[in-house]
Amino acid sequence: MTQHTQNHLHGVTLEAMLTELVAHYGWEGLAQRIDIRCFKADPSIKSSLTFLRKTAWAREKVEALYVGMRRAMK
Repeated sequence: MTQHTQNHLHGVTLEAMLTELVAHYGWEGLAQRIDIRCFKADPSIKSSLTFLRKTAWAREKVEALYVGMRRAMK
């Protein structure tokens, strides 16, 4: 992870990131951008957090999408 990316994530919890992404894109939009089942089949913050905490590649995709969303909002 680059230093620039880390600065955008500093102090932001995975739950806060996911909550903001869902508010911005909705579950369907999130599932279109990151193809993982926990965003498609009966999605919830709790079940998604459980999966993302165990699955580094998926967590990295969520972090990258979050950083991209925040940059686009500036």
